Amino acid sequence: MLKKPLGVLAMAYGTPKSLADVEAYYTHIRHGRPPTLELLAELIGRYEAIGGLSPLNEITQAQANGLEDALNAGQGEHTAHADSEPPYKVYLGMKHVSPFIDDTLSQMAEDGIEQIVSLVLAPHYSSMSVGVYQKTAQEAAQRLGLDVLPVLSWHLHPGFLELLAQRVQESLNQFSRPNDVMVVFTAHSLPEKILAQNDPYPVQLKETGEAVAAALDLPHYTFGWQSAGRTADPWLGPDILTVLRNLREEGWEQVLVCPAGFVSDHLEVLYDLDIEAKKLATELGIEFARTRSLNADDGFLQTLADVVRNRQQAASQEAQA
Repeated sequence: MLKKPLGVLAMAYGTPKSLADVEAYYTHIRHGRPPTLELLAELIGRYEAIGGLSPLNEITQAQANGLEDALNAGQGEHTAHADSEPPYKVYLGMKHVSPFIDDTLSQMAEDGIEQIVSLVLAPHYSSMSVGVYQKTAQEAAQRLGLDVLPVLSWHLHPGFLELLAQRVQESLNQFSRPNDVMVVFTAHSLPEKILAQNDPYPVQLKETGEAVAAALDLPHYTFGWQSAGRTADPWLGPDILTVLRNLREEGWEQVLVCPAGFVSDHLEVLYDLDIEAKKLATELGIEFARTRSLNADDGFLQTLADVVRNRQQAASQEAQA
């Protein structure tokens, strides 16, 4: 009897596939409440500023395809029979656009997948981010009778840290005075109320940044948040724009942003950093840069594959205990 492949559910935020889809996308993010015409126009303007659309969907698909290739590389036993399946099969499930997480899990069940490693394409855990993805996946899997092995975080995986360190060093080398650069590690802001819940998100970002700083022996580094939502509740800060203003007041003339919480080029990187933050930095007289995104680089795909295998192995050891 042929062994069924392990399913991997790669989950991501998603982005509109066209400008005509922006309103439906924004409404979905707002839990069914349509945005005002002003908010909609502003968001469309941001997409237009980065070229009309975010490359996030294409990058995420490339990450899923590359992850499947990385997982199956060297697994030559499945090629013995032409009709056999590879050991791993990766599926994409999106939070705010099709294919949605629920629909993807239904497809996995139809395909005969029985066990799944669920992986969010974001390294740091929060109950309001990764936790929401995993809860959605778990609830759908229970209805379908599927066994899900969730990956909650991978912010200290050696491969991930090495890739970030390489990118920080690469960017530092482009500055006129590399030893006088302040490195700012950032992630997407979340509502400040998570602090009262002892949510690990802020601590995990700090752990990532400190590990990279230690690897490079960075003399100057700090942390900031970006891309906060527009709600009445306060969000984690300081925001990257505030950080830039504060650093300039302290005399810093060179700043490198490492958006460690993001793994792909998308609106929060291409607009919030490359346009908005860079514009402010120029106005302040700051030499500014940000590190390259991981996207679908081979080293990143190998890291994700290792994360999946580690979760699979841990489940196997738990079952034998």
